Amino acid sequence: MCSAEQTINAYGWAATDSSGILSPFHFIRRANGDNDITIKILYCGICHTDFHLAKDELGMTTYPLVPGHEIVGQVTKVGRNVSKFRVGDKAGVGPLVDSCGRCENCDEGQENYCSKLKWIFNGQFEDGLRSYGGYSDKLVIHERYAVLIPDKFPLEGAAPLLCAGSTVYSPMIYFGLAEPGKHIGVVGLGGLGHLAVKFAKAFGMKVTVISTSPNKRNEAVEQLGADAFLVSQDQEQLQAAMGTMDSIMDTVSASHSLLPLVDLLKTNGKLILVGAPVPPPELPVLPLLFGRKLIAGSACGGMKETQEMIDFAAKHNIAADIEVVPMDYVNTAFERLAKNDVKYRFVIDVANTLNPSF
Repeated sequence: MCSAEQTINAYGWAATDSSGILSPFHFIRRANGDNDITIKILYCGICHTDFHLAKDELGMTTYPLVPGHEIVGQVTKVGRNVSKFRVGDKAGVGPLVDSCGRCENCDEGQENYCSKLKWIFNGQFEDGLRSYGGYSDKLVIHERYAVLIPDKFPLEGAAPLLCAGSTVYSPMIYFGLAEPGKHIGVVGLGGLGHLAVKFAKAFGMKVTVISTSPNKRNEAVEQLGADAFLVSQDQEQLQAAMGTMDSIMDTVSASHSLLPLVDLLKTNGKLILVGAPVPPPELPVLPLLFGRKLIAGSACGGMKETQEMIDFAAKHNIAADIEVVPMDYVNTAFERLAKNDVKYRFVIDVANTLNPSF
């Protein structure tokens, strides 16, 4: 266990039981080590996963839980072995805080698939300390698990990229979807979906947004720049679009059938799942066999890929569309998030609204 000299005091907001209600919370983090950086947290995005974790709906929560895995802030301290950051730099942290660092996945920059991966919201370190998320004032983390935010990047719009941006960028690169002129369908127009549209357009792809909500046509085409819009409940539209898409990225977490999406793919097409539907959908095997089509899943990117994503986003002016809220609004934000009442991501103004005097 760590001694008092090896820890620092921190504060934030935490859920203490499965009601999912957050309240002010004091806790400790480890002190800055030789390979660590300390970050003053400025902004933190609110992801659907935060809401599910707070209520333990994924069965992996350890209370008390400080959520938050879309973090941007300013580096206030660096360890003597740190080479990537200097005091004053802007840094970003996503869901990952540790991995074994030695396996094949880690060697290839795919720490997100390491069997000993530790998540920021519930990681247990060898020194006995818990990891806590970004709804808090500061964070101490090994430099490997932080990315450098380019100068002049709007930090509040950058925060959701640390999870949502990485989650849509990673499969576009790995599965070879990001080719100019290729046709991609994006299922769902929420936090993940709107960023998938932005990245795909920056890659020069033709983008069709697929949604159950006809009223999202204007925001998809006029606001986000999608080339087309398809109502997934309209059988005539589905029939007309059959076999026209090179790939589809499915960002929806609600239960839905995959068969209509598979039918939209060309021969050799790829359907990539980045949402996690509950209950899981049935697998339409015959259309896969007779079209040599692929259904695959993908999580957030590893650290190398996440840095590449941030650099690409800064170069192409890609930021999340957000609603900035104070820390004490977080429970209301969760309520609205459950109703999909946000376009498209809440971001907490941590630095200006987290009050330590409670």
